[in-house]
Amino acid sequence: MSLHRSFSILASALVCAGMIGAAHADTLLIDRVRQERSHTLPARGLSMAQVEKRYGAPTSKLSPAGGDSRWHPTINRWVYADYTVYFERDRVIDAVVNRASPEEIGPKGAARNR
Repeated sequence: MSLHRSFSILASALVCAGMIGAAHADTLLIDRVRQERSHTLPARGLSMAQVEKRYGAPTSKLSPAGGDSRWHPTINRWVYADYTVYFERDRVIDAVVNRASPEEIGPKGAARNR
């Protein structure tokens, strides 16, 4: 077998392996998006009291950020087992599903909360 033919076979195998890996990653991302959509998360505009009444107490309440001026309102974050809720003052502004592990690569919304 010639060196050129051996190189061609090796290059083809590497390309195929890369395509299999890329297809696998796409499948995982699709599964992650489906998982996020299946969660019932606190809706925008709910108060802290309403969230706690409907979803229970969070596993942790992180230290507030901002609040140094009226242009930088206080942002609070409550962490639940599967998601994190973000409040501006005492109202929900967003809720995102937590990553399964620190190494997980997925939607940008899930990556911001850790």
